[in-house]
Amino acid sequence: MPDSSTPPQGAPPQGESPKSDPVRLLELSAGGDTDAFARFYDLLAPRVYGLALRILRDEGFAEETVQEVFLQVWKQARDYRPSLGSVQAWILTITHRRAVDRVRSEVSAARRDIADATAGAATGAVGSSDVAEQVTDRLTRDQDAERVRGCLDELTDTQRESIEMAYFTGLTYREVADRLGAALPTVKSRIRDGLRRLKGCLGGVLA
Repeated sequence: MPDSSTPPQGAPPQGESPKSDPVRLLELSAGGDTDAFARFYDLLAPRVYGLALRILRDEGFAEETVQEVFLQVWKQARDYRPSLGSVQAWILTITHRRAVDRVRSEVSAARRDIADATAGAATGAVGSSDVAEQVTDRLTRDQDAERVRGCLDELTDTQRESIEMAYFTGLTYREVADRLGAALPTVKSRIRDGLRRLKGCLGGVLA
């Protein structure tokens, strides 16, 4: 006969509510319990954000990393095993990896921008402003408008909104950042990535 003083297997330690036990909340989340995942988010998001901010040193990037981390956790909740460490250690490891990857991506993007600008000055290659100008021009032509709009729809909402403000309404990057309530580096990154995706999608239309 089991000792009645011993908590059932999988139960939180005595004195700890299931609502504050990350292991139990993660188990429930793995079963599709969105309320449990919301409590899990509230419990650990401050620590995830703090780590991301220390690495990235940008509030906008840190906020986006938090969303990416918890999306990954929601998708991979079933994969957690105690052998990976505590739930907190597991999610902070994911955070650290994503934040470091973001730093590397931004450094690489900055280097590409410098290289592109240098090459463009020497060869007259099409730049970001030219891409936006050609998109605007093509939107007035019936034969290209549908495809262009389709490519715009493939951008994320934040990328499309930032590009429209910066290039189609004439706002500066700083004005876009102020209107969106986002950090300037975050806005620049969204616009840069969005224009690359847009140019790649349009392909021959801008040729």
